[in-house]
Amino acid sequence: MHEDGSNAFVLNADTPGDVDRARSTMEASPDKQHAHELIERLRPSQISTAVRFLEFMLLDPVTRAVATAPPDDEPVTSEDRRRFLEGQAWFRQRGGKGVPMVDVLAEFDLKPEDFPHAPDDVQ
Repeated sequence: MHEDGSNAFVLNADTPGDVDRARSTMEASPDKQHAHELIERLRPSQISTAVRFLEFMLLDPVTRAVATAPPDDEPVTSEDRRRFLEGQAWFRQRGGKGVPMVDVLAEFDLKPEDFPHAPDDVQ
């Protein structure tokens, strides 16, 4: 049910993937329909928690692992602090700019063209 109280299906398809997702929603399995029913039963104060949980479930495995990794509890040493300050000074001397990727690749006799491009729809 929508905010206006209707059961109308509204398709907002900005990309081909949106159309596929909408189609799969229309052909929902009983479990998916049950999930929708459960969401409809939530109190308004519970919706944001449910959304965050669903978004977490949809994270790619690497992002999920990073999000759930324990905090780094290794103490910061004086050597760490020194290197950090040196890095800040290095960036300040160069106007806040790092080394262009083209230059880094050139050190290894590589060019950006040597690497295949990911499809546009991959994030």
